[in-house]
Amino acid sequence: MDSKGWVANHDGNITVRLAGGGFAATPTARFKGDLAPSDIIELDSGGKKIAGGGAAFSELSVHLRIYGARREAGAVVHAHPPFATAAGCANQELLTWAMPEAVVSLGAGIPLVGLAMPGSAELWQEFDPLVPCYDAVMVAGNGVFTWGKNLEQAYLRLELVEHLAQITFRARELGGAGLLSRDQVLALLKKRAEAGLGLPDDGRFL
Repeated sequence: MDSKGWVANHDGNITVRLAGGGFAATPTARFKGDLAPSDIIELDSGGKKIAGGGAAFSELSVHLRIYGARREAGAVVHAHPPFATAAGCANQELLTWAMPEAVVSLGAGIPLVGLAMPGSAELWQEFDPLVPCYDAVMVAGNGVFTWGKNLEQAYLRLELVEHLAQITFRARELGGAGLLSRDQVLALLKKRAEAGLGLPDDGRFL
């Protein structure tokens, strides 16, 4: 994430669900570009640190809420990729409907949670209902959260969100992107479900 310019300073965090029921996590207040395996901390199922030298990051509650709502999730990734984060700061959602591959990989859309204080009731009121329905969520002023069955899938979803944001930005300079029809999106969502990439009823979110 650091080499791609998606984080700066101490931004960003990653967790992975462990077989024993707890989590591995990046520590707080650390530059992601120089983390070593020995820096990763271990947390119990409630998020309490049980091993490692660093401390848990402040947004751990977001990760735990995602794991609670998505039992199949094996990893959660959070970063501030510039184009996607800029879209969120401008209160603009990203549509996957311009690219068939994005629909298959990310689903019916990438919703945006409005600007709110971290950990506030206002944040959870918007964020919580979205987690069971989507695999990526933008938070105004706070980048993107993605999750997946494993760390690779969660990371690749973040990569695609930023890629889509860049394409969307460039397409606007050329007059705007064309969009697939609802029937076309439904057909792609069916393929997504058949490939094991999404929920069988993804189409209900259109």
